Amino acid sequence: MKIETQKSASLFRVAIVGATTLKGKELKEVLEERNFPAMDIKLLDDDESLGQLDEVQDEVAFIQPVTASHLERVDFTFFASNEKFTRRHWKLAQSAGSAIVDLSYALESEADVPVSAPWIERELGRHPQLGLDATAAEIAHPAAIALALLVLRARKAAPVRSAAATILEPVSESGKQGMDELHEQTVNLLSFQPMPTALFGAQVAFNLVGRYGKGAATSLETIERRISGHLARLLEGQAPVPSVMLVQAPVFHAHTFSIYIELEKNVSTGDFTQALAGEHVEISRSTDDAPSNVNVAGKDEVLVSVRRDASRENAFWLWASVDNLRLAAITAVECATALAAVRPHGKVQ
Repeated sequence: MKIETQKSASLFRVAIVGATTLKGKELKEVLEERNFPAMDIKLLDDDESLGQLDEVQDEVAFIQPVTASHLERVDFTFFASNEKFTRRHWKLAQSAGSAIVDLSYALESEADVPVSAPWIERELGRHPQLGLDATAAEIAHPAAIALALLVLRARKAAPVRSAAATILEPVSESGKQGMDELHEQTVNLLSFQPMPTALFGAQVAFNLVGRYGKGAATSLETIERRISGHLARLLEGQAPVPSVMLVQAPVFHAHTFSIYIELEKNVSTGDFTQALAGEHVEISRSTDDAPSNVNVAGKDEVLVSVRRDASRENAFWLWASVDNLRLAAITAVECATALAAVRPHGKVQ
């Protein structure tokens, strides 16, 4: 009995708010794959999802409402819901004494909530920002994490003079609603029916969109500013912040990038490629494994191919891809692991 009590004291109670969202489902998988020390994972969501069946730790689980009673004695609450839903409920988790990891970006403007990316912290060789008094963390945008990592790696070859990136945004960043709208637009276009545009305010199917239309639920400018802001916070002056342009692509999953990096001096393509390679980065060596939305699905790494710029000998172009949902979930779990290090015991007695 004493051994069981000690084992329970080293485990945590976890809640996922937004458990039926795309991010919530990916997060649950990563928590289980990485053996996060959870003795219990509660699945919570909005009224439309209540009562749905799911599976957690090989056991059947029901989706439950987000209430103070369901957050009682929870050590970690992950918010994988949309921004509005997080803003409406995160105080309940805070009042219950739960540590919070936010995947919705709702808390990025809160003074005591750092924007965190453990991949970048390790790359810079710095200690995690989550100190002994830390109670919450905001994950950095996955596109910002991938870009920051590649720019920091590039400086190993030579100082970076400038960088710029065009980012192709997948509709899964807008959740299931974005997936559904792209699907319905595609079907309706092929059958010559009116297209739904409630979310994007424009035709996304078979199209590239630089700005959403009137009546869109959000704006690409807002997301673009978020990525740039997170990049600046992650790089902290260690490398130039890339100029960013965000484009909505007619794809379901994965960010893809066209990245321009100019160095202060000329280096060989081999040396530059070698500088980029390493943990979390997989270099494409042939056309068969070139980065794409398809072959990056389910991967933990950023896929990258490299070519020299045709007119500037100090410059290179990268074509890269990363599974946006996967990287968001990995970052959230690593943030929780960092918080767990300063919360050495679960509340379960």
